[in-house]
Amino acid sequence: MQAFTTITGKLAPLPAANIDTDVIMPKQFLKGIDRQGLDRGVFFDLRFLADGAPNPDFILNQPGWQNATFLLVGANFGCGSSREHAVWGLNQLGIRAIIGTSFAGIFDDNCQRNGVLTLSLSEADYQRLSAVAADAQRNTISVSLEQQTIQFADEVIHFTVSALKREMLIGGGSAVDWTLQYEADISQFEAQHFAQRPWLQRTREQP
Repeated sequence: MQAFTTITGKLAPLPAANIDTDVIMPKQFLKGIDRQGLDRGVFFDLRFLADGAPNPDFILNQPGWQNATFLLVGANFGCGSSREHAVWGLNQLGIRAIIGTSFAGIFDDNCQRNGVLTLSLSEADYQRLSAVAADAQRNTISVSLEQQTIQFADEVIHFTVSALKREMLIGGGSAVDWTLQYEADISQFEAQHFAQRPWLQRTREQP
């Protein structure tokens, strides 16, 4: 997983509320046996016309917002099914952070485990960023997870995230990697647990 420290890039607005995971990653892209090519599936029905050509009306196809690094989204983003493919595809598309006011719980967890930062802002701060995202001349922002700030022009928005989310994303490791840093503590607990309750420990069958 790619570490998240301070990242600078374009911010694109997707203000509609309740954008679900079927919109983010339609079901026809769930058939593969690996994660390859999921970037094409992201917002497929919005990004492309019926003939496969890019939809010029969709924000991520417009010159000022192509190759955006950040999305400014509407409330309850990522609702619907729990498909992790949605986050995998966003990551492959180059999206490093999604900024809004609220996110579906499972989607939020999937983002944390796959290197995509989700930020929930107050309505006032969200509106400040909305004006920035809508203007292709000033929609470049810097997001620092270390400082917990969003910077644009001469302005700064402060945000807070959980210590766990911050530690995992800055470290760049997977959930397994994060857990293994406590391997010694886990082993010690396991030894004490079975020493006190030996009947719970499964013994190997003799050949």
